Amino acid sequence: MKTISISVITYNEEENILPLYEALREQLAALAGRYRYEIVFIDNQSRDSTREKLLQLCQQDACVKAIFNARNVGAANSQYYGMMQTRGDCTVVMNADFQDPPALLPRMVEAWEQGHKVVCMVKTASEESALLRLVRTVYYRALRILSETEIIEHYTGFGLYDKSFIELLRGLDEPEPFLRGLVTQLAPGRVTIPYAQPRRRAGKSSHSFFSLYGLAMRGMTAHTKAGLRLAAFSGLAVCAASFIAAIVCLFAWREALPALGLFFLGGVQLFFLGMLGEFVVDIQRRSMKRPLVIEERRVNFGEE
Repeated sequence: MKTISISVITYNEEENILPLYEALREQLAALAGRYRYEIVFIDNQSRDSTREKLLQLCQQDACVKAIFNARNVGAANSQYYGMMQTRGDCTVVMNADFQDPPALLPRMVEAWEQGHKVVCMVKTASEESALLRLVRTVYYRALRILSETEIIEHYTGFGLYDKSFIELLRGLDEPEPFLRGLVTQLAPGRVTIPYAQPRRRAGKSSHSFFSLYGLAMRGMTAHTKAGLRLAAFSGLAVCAASFIAAIVCLFAWREALPALGLFFLGGVQLFFLGMLGEFVVDIQRRSMKRPLVIEERRVNFGEE
């Protein structure tokens, strides 16, 4: 009998853990007799009672496993690391806040049974703020235009992954994984399923501006060289414009134009120094090859 693994990322989700488990069990009950299951929770050093509730679930259900991180390594790293710890014939990756609806589990399994190795769940509508959705849309479209690979708009990693694809990812030894880009590069036989994302059931999102910015830059530096090329072309354009401005200064408004040109040139230089810095930081992180996660404890993994 095949096994379905479910990898769930948690951080301060004390109000959602038990309801999520019950919702997953309800969906898995419809697959009973056809599939076994394991639910792997990976916790990013929660500061509420999340870990106590996970231990409670591990005690009452041997199919529930938990990994407690020694520190908060971010949702992206935990998401990827959690996938690597599953042992099922397929792995469903989701968050614990109910914005990745458990009710979609049967649809993903059905698509997998039809032969699709990767099932990507794509948000076509969302109850998040209109401004945040607009920013996400602009980012995805910019990345899709600049990237050398296809980028799936509003795909966050929520989906189902066949064991063969998980094994492929394990062999990459990727120090700074960007799952959304790796899926488009390495899973040509994937299928996308649209869904409407509801509001988080309880609690507050842990994402900050800087965490979202860091994830966005990871995608930019990992899957596009456009930033550096744009810097080179812009530098050439600024040099040409400066040359023309110098000629204009000989004939009109000699006092103001040089100052404006210096401000403009300084702004362009600072912008692209920052972009270059992002690539340098990305190279540094990759060269150090630090572990994605440092575990404090794991529960119900047996001799593993």
